[in-house]
Amino acid sequence: MTTRPFQLTDVPEVNRLHQQVGWHARSLEGWRWLAANPARPSPQAPLGWVIADEEGRAAAFVGNFIQRFWLMDRPVLGASGFSIIVPPTQRGAAPRLIRTLMRQADGDFRYTLNANPKAARLYPRMGLSPCPERGHDVKLAWIIDPVTCGWGRLLRNAVERSPGLAGRLGERLMPRNAEQIGAQPLHSLPLPPGIHWISDLSDTSSLAAFWSELRGQGRLVADRSPATLRWRMADPELTVAPLLLGCEQDGRLVGYAQAVLSKGSPIEAPALEVVDLIALDRAPHAASALIKAMLRLAPRLGVARVRLQVVNGALLDALGPLARSARREGGWGHCHAHFDPELEDAGRHWRPTPYDGDYAFCLRPLPIGRRVPSTETVRDAA
Repeated sequence: MTTRPFQLTDVPEVNRLHQQVGWHARSLEGWRWLAANPARPSPQAPLGWVIADEEGRAAAFVGNFIQRFWLMDRPVLGASGFSIIVPPTQRGAAPRLIRTLMRQADGDFRYTLNANPKAARLYPRMGLSPCPERGHDVKLAWIIDPVTCGWGRLLRNAVERSPGLAGRLGERLMPRNAEQIGAQPLHSLPLPPGIHWISDLSDTSSLAAFWSELRGQGRLVADRSPATLRWRMADPELTVAPLLLGCEQDGRLVGYAQAVLSKGSPIEAPALEVVDLIALDRAPHAASALIKAMLRLAPRLGVARVRLQVVNGALLDALGPLARSARREGGWGHCHAHFDPELEDAGRHWRPTPYDGDYAFCLRPLPIGRRVPSTETVRDAA
């Protein structure tokens, strides 16, 4: 068994691994989009690694998402592992994949914000520490439709007892207004005072000014420049355009949120997943105002819950009573990081959100809308 970089020719086997564990399998176009990540230091930088079997086929996998961060005017590269999949036949391979991720030449720090309970036990042994110190084991969920959430739990328990049920059940618990959601522009939905839809992602937009001030605050922060957001919005896996909301104060953007419609599996309840939520230091109230706007939109979108899967201490403080009213999920420590020595102090002040990790492209999109599986051959993609 050999460990080697993932190639686009591995897509069929890697997607099979995703399907075996019930995770979203990206289309060929989706993998190509990841390969076009503008933060990759070179076209040769690995998109991930596989452990190949005797015939050279991918038998285990870990993804490698390179993201540009900034520390004032200094660019910093972070490498996030995602989608670690090690079948029982490859028992013991997970540490090898994580060590390969940790030893790569690219990146000034390595991290994951989306570890499952099994993988979470491995990261401390590999030199990663819980990060952020406060919030690394917390996910927040605001329940909108408890009945649908309850049905989702019942179906999940039934499938765990009888795995063969999954194929027979098919897609369940879809929003009643799914067709309208796929057809209508969500930006037509009304918002509370002070909150508005963001549609201008140009380099001279209010979002660009917000990003400039955010970066100037001096902490380690993931690149939210208009150019990077334009790339993110172009993910071909998206079935419904992400919701981009802004909070204004004195005519200037002081906070922004991004959310996507997701359905984790055919038997899970639909959710509005908040994949970014950040406010300027001078306007911490913007975070709670943006979440309140999401909660107000949620019933019209037909989702059963609104979820925020990565939080930090400052964000929990800013949300205040709103955070305390949410259901606490997680609990196993899904966020871990290792910083190079010169970045250790900056790492202690890092305030990650789901945007900093892999959520935006690992979540299963709500299965409606325009996405069509690729008809191209993998040979043509290589």
